[in-house]
Amino acid sequence: MGFTGLDYLVLVIFLAGNVLLGTWLGRGQKTINDYFLAGKRIPMWAISLSIVATETSTLTFIGAPAIAYTGNLTFLQLAFGYIIGKVLVSTLLIPAYFKGEIQTAYQLLQARFGQAVRTLSSLVFLVTRGLSDGVRLFATGLVLAAITNMTDLTTMIVIGVITVVYTYFGGMTAVIWTDVVQLFIYLAGAIVAVFLLLDKIPGGWSEVVAVAAPLHKFQFLDFTFDITRTFTFWAGIIGGAFLTFATHGSDQMMVQRYLASGSKRDSQVALILSGVIVFFQFILFLVIGVMLFAFYRHFPPAEAIKQTDQVFPLFIVNHMPTGLSGLVVAAVFAAAMSTLSSCVNSMSSSTTNDFYRVYFVPKASDAHYLRVSRFFTLIWGAVLVAVSMVAKNWGSVLLAGLTIQSITMGVLLGIFLLGLGSRRANQASALAGMSAGLAVILAVHFSGRVALTWYTLIGTSVTLLVGLLASRLVTKNSAAVE
Repeated sequence: MGFTGLDYLVLVIFLAGNVLLGTWLGRGQKTINDYFLAGKRIPMWAISLSIVATETSTLTFIGAPAIAYTGNLTFLQLAFGYIIGKVLVSTLLIPAYFKGEIQTAYQLLQARFGQAVRTLSSLVFLVTRGLSDGVRLFATGLVLAAITNMTDLTTMIVIGVITVVYTYFGGMTAVIWTDVVQLFIYLAGAIVAVFLLLDKIPGGWSEVVAVAAPLHKFQFLDFTFDITRTFTFWAGIIGGAFLTFATHGSDQMMVQRYLASGSKRDSQVALILSGVIVFFQFILFLVIGVMLFAFYRHFPPAEAIKQTDQVFPLFIVNHMPTGLSGLVVAAVFAAAMSTLSSCVNSMSSSTTNDFYRVYFVPKASDAHYLRVSRFFTLIWGAVLVAVSMVAKNWGSVLLAGLTIQSITMGVLLGIFLLGLGSRRANQASALAGMSAGLAVILAVHFSGRVALTWYTLIGTSVTLLVGLLASRLVTKNSAAVE
C-alpha cells in the first residue's frame, strides 16, 4: 500500500503536537529544579507510566518482534528479572535518594567517597547514555528510511531535532507528560497491529498457533544453565535483575523521575508498578513477532528482508490501511522520542550539576544555570545524532543497546552498593573497584565467551569485591603506620 499523503498528515500532526505540548508545558520555568525535576510535583501514576515509556523505546517496539520472529519468546525471561531488580531499587536505593536535597544520583557518591568518584561515575553515565541512546535514535531512523526516500542521516536529524526542541523548552515536565501521551499512542499502535495481523492471516490465531507451535516459537522458559546463551531462565532472573537494579538504581535518567515525584513512597510504588506493566508489554510485542512470522509464511515479502529489525516496519508500511500506517509509525516515533527526550534531559542535568557547577561556575543565578542547562540539551542532542550515524554497523538494535548498558552499569551499581555496605571504603578503594570492574567486564565482552545478560552481575561483583578488598588493605596499612 505504501505510505500515503494521509499517513504523512497523521505523522506530521503527531510530531507538531509534541513540539507544541512540550513548549506549552515549559512555560513559567525559572530554576533548574523546575527544569530537571519538574518542581517535584509529578503524581505517582504519571511517574510510573513515564518510566515504562522511557525504558520501552524503539528497541522494544521493533527489536522485540524481530527477536521473536527469528527465535521464540525466551526474551520474556528477562522481564521476570526486571521486576526483581525494581523491587531491589525500591527497597535499597530510593530511600537513600530522599535523605537530602540532590539533583543527580552522583551527588550521593561525592558525599560518601569524594569528588573524583562522583565525576567518574557521572562520566560513565554520560558515555553509556550517549552510546546506547544513539542506537535507539538509529533504530527509529530505520523505520523512517523504510517508508520515505530520505537517507538515514536525514531521518535521524529530523527525529533528533524535534525531540530536542520540545525538551529544550519543556524540561522534565515536558518529558514526563509527553511520555504519558506517547505511551498510549504506541500501545494503541501495537494493539491495532495485532488485530490487523489476525484479520490478514488466513485462519487467524489458530493458524498462528499451527505455524508457530511446531517450531517451539511459543517457548518462553529455558532452564539450561549456559553462560554463553543470552536468553535462559537463569540469565533472565539473575542477569535481568542485576541489569535493572543497575539501570534503574544508578542511572540518572531514572533517578530524576523518582526525585520529580517529591515522595519516597510514591517513587517506590511507581517503579514496582512499572515493572508489572513492562512485563505485559513485552508479551504484546513478542507475540507480534510470532504473528509476523506466521503472516510472512503466507505472504512472503517481495524482496528478502535484509535486517530482521525491519520485519515490523515493513508490515506497517506495506500491509496497513491508509491512515493506520501513519498512526503506527507515529507510535514508533513515540517510543523513540520518549526515551530520547529523557536521555537528553538527564545528560544535561548531569553535565550541569556534576561538571559545570562543580568545576566551572559554582555560584551563579538560577537564570544563568537554566540557560546553561538548555544549552547542554542542544549539545547532547547533536552528540546523539552523531552516534546514531555509526550505529548501523552494530547488529541488532535491541541487543546492541542492551550490550552497551550491561558493560558499564554494573560498575556504577557496584559503587553504590559499596557505599551502602561498607563504612571503611574510601575514595581510593572506590576508584580501585571501578577500574577493576571496567577492565574485567571489557575483557569478558571481547572474549565472546559470556552472554551479555551476565555482564552487569560480573561488573557489579568485581567492583564491589575489589572495593571491599582495597578498603581492608588501606585500613591495615593505616594501622601499620600508626
